[in-house]
Amino acid sequence: MSLKIIFTWWNRQTFGTFLKTLFFGKYVGSDQYGNKYYKSKKNERWVVYSKNIEATKITSDWYLWIHHTVDKIPDKKDIKHVWQKTHLENQTGSDNSFKPTKIEKNSIKKKYETWK
Repeated sequence: MSLKIIFTWWNRQTFGTFLKTLFFGKYVGSDQYGNKYYKSKKNERWVVYSKNIEATKITSDWYLWIHHTVDKIPDKKDIKHVWQKTHLENQTGSDNSFKPTKIEKNSIKKKYETWK
């Protein structure tokens, strides 16, 4: 165990989370990104991220489970609808972020006259 687990929370988990997982956590499953999900006897639920902590890495199925919306543990065999896209983490600030098309100044006509 490295020292950064004791002093930092952004490297997967803190020392407290490590101890809680070790003594009270029951492993219930993992998702496609390698995040591991646990619960306690008191039905507390938490996630240990595989790499950097990023809340948007949790898929919608696990999000519902971890927030007590559903009690069924997500399974990889669950049938997805045709219209459902694969989960992506937040792309803001990356090269894959959404960039709207540039609007030319003269292409939009004003519906009003400005005061002079």
